Amino acid sequence: MVSALAVGTVLGLSAGLAPGPLLTLVITQTLKHNAGEGVKVAAAPLITDLPIILLSLLVLTRLTDFDVILGLISLAGGLYVLHLAYGSLRVEPVNLQASDRQPRSLSKGALINLLNPHPYLFWMTVGAPFILKARERSLISALAFIFSFYVLLVGSKIFLALLTGKSRRFLTGKGYIYVMRVLAALLALFALFLFRDGLVFLGVLP
Repeated sequence: MVSALAVGTVLGLSAGLAPGPLLTLVITQTLKHNAGEGVKVAAAPLITDLPIILLSLLVLTRLTDFDVILGLISLAGGLYVLHLAYGSLRVEPVNLQASDRQPRSLSKGALINLLNPHPYLFWMTVGAPFILKARERSLISALAFIFSFYVLLVGSKIFLALLTGKSRRFLTGKGYIYVMRVLAALLALFALFLFRDGLVFLGVLP
């Protein structure tokens, strides 16, 4: 359970702090209205991700007898996490300029998240396989991963909304860059574990 909490924390924090459409909308809503509006947008994944998770689990549970497919999925997950690590390493200070073109409601935030390919890629290649692996140990471990992931994913975006409402220094300064670089290193380490699992499934490693 401890390892599941740790992995969920790293992945959730990385996803929550990484620049993207949803974070842009969180910041825009906060700047144009108030922190409460940014918090509403930050909660969008709690609405949109459940169908994605269930679909990913449904697909993968039908493939659990095929080690080659699981190995390929693990390798794809490793590549995707490395992509996230690279993005975290190359991140720039967030642009806090508001735009009138951004949507202004929770439903629009949910739509942005549904149309964003990253949640689908994450749950199909990383999240759902990890849930199934943790479930083999215990249901509590699987639930711990989901809980920690969403607490950090949504919580970090809420934190940024509140921080943006009071001060812009963190997002535009070096502190944000340093945090993202540490997360990049942790993501790269997790990618190595995914590569190892993939090679085990493929029979390359014992």
